[in-house]
Amino acid sequence: MKKHLTIIASDEFEGRETGTDGANKAAKYITGQLESFGVKPLKQLGDSYYQKVAYSFQQWGDVSVTANGKEYKIMRDFYSFASRNVDMPEITADEIMFLGYGIDHEDYSDYKGVDVKGKVIVIHEGEPRDASGLSIITGTKRGSKLKSKDKMKSAYEHGVKLVLIISPNTMKTINRYGNYLIEPSISLFKGEKEVTTANHMFISPSMAKGIFGKKIKKIGKANKKLLSTKTPQNITIATKFTAQMNKTAKVVNTNNILGFIEGTDKKDEVVIVSAHYDHIGKRGEDVFNGADDNGTGTTALLEMVQAFAQAKADGVGPRRSVLFLWVAGEEKGLLGSEYYSENPIFPLENTVVDINVDMIGRTDKEYSKKGTSEYIHVIGSDRLSTELHSINEEMNEKHTNIILDYKYNDKKDPNRYYYRSDHYNFAKNGIPSIFYFSGVHEDYHKATDTVDKIEFVKMQKIATLIFHVAWELSNREKRIEVDVKN
Repeated sequence: MKKHLTIIASDEFEGRETGTDGANKAAKYITGQLESFGVKPLKQLGDSYYQKVAYSFQQWGDVSVTANGKEYKIMRDFYSFASRNVDMPEITADEIMFLGYGIDHEDYSDYKGVDVKGKVIVIHEGEPRDASGLSIITGTKRGSKLKSKDKMKSAYEHGVKLVLIISPNTMKTINRYGNYLIEPSISLFKGEKEVTTANHMFISPSMAKGIFGKKIKKIGKANKKLLSTKTPQNITIATKFTAQMNKTAKVVNTNNILGFIEGTDKKDEVVIVSAHYDHIGKRGEDVFNGADDNGTGTTALLEMVQAFAQAKADGVGPRRSVLFLWVAGEEKGLLGSEYYSENPIFPLENTVVDINVDMIGRTDKEYSKKGTSEYIHVIGSDRLSTELHSINEEMNEKHTNIILDYKYNDKKDPNRYYYRSDHYNFAKNGIPSIFYFSGVHEDYHKATDTVDKIEFVKMQKIATLIFHVAWELSNREKRIEVDVKN
């Protein structure tokens, strides 16, 4: 395991970020090991180990606004989602129209009798409410449930060039979610999508004052009149306005890796053992090697597939088929496992279980204080199948005798780990799933998550438990049943 992990988490692989040369090098290493173990590539994949996965990559470049000689920058003065806007290198306007709340509803429309084609408009977030808090649209406190997306769709349909949304929470959002908002937006590529929403930015009230100066009072008066009369109001304000929204959009290709051990008399039923092999890559000159996250899970699968392949070569292979699945894109939102669950190589109805391995090589703070590393957090084992939970307990008692900690399996766990690793894309499809995780430590998602800190004895013991669970599930007479409503 130390040999494998030292290579997988080396600087040469540059943190294995999805879609990069480093991730491709890691994939090549894994497939090279599969070949050396005698594991054949899959005919269903064109005699390949790779299931090709395409991602949509979108990231802001230079995004700024200049109004009345002052420049405003994204993530400093305003924010905007790259995934919800198109590349627009130049936007100019000599005037901006205030259009209330930008609502186009059958019971209330700010667009009625107004020509906004090709214009920049400014609107308030939310919907208009009177002094008693009743929605002007519905006449109740419940409101219309219109979202920003609905407003942007209306703006697009009316030909608006750009929408400035005044939001009192703009700076709070930037301060709290700034790193997330500036990161690339990555999702599964499902073909080119037609743009149906107008470009938009969320600006703070102070930025609005900067853009309009003393003329902001006119907007305030128009809004007060709107609320008091319950009728739409609009006003055009002259201003020197330019903006640019430069965006990179491309399709990134990567691969899930499949190592398949065909079963004997129950070969149509499949046990999946999964781990993500990607990490978060480089940041400047720093390489985030991801030794624990998830070099340890990646390595554990290599050891297990070798054991299963050897058993099969010796004539004592598993009754059910076992698919070892290294998924890409976990750090981008569980995308590799999402893709497999939507495009399974083996039918989901024939998939018995997913056994997921993510971070099993370190000791978290709680157990460091207790002075032991002989534990593993078990998540999801009883969410769909009581048999799965019992088998894991039985295999631990028989082979490893470590502490099985179910703290993070609590449905009230604020960390929500059950929903945050690749097993969940199987569990949400009704497939019993179990997730092995040794917990977060001080080097999580840092450049200091390196091989020298891995506890290989602990890692080996946990991998042994997982192997025996997989062996039992692939060889028992009856497949486990879904007997819990989740």
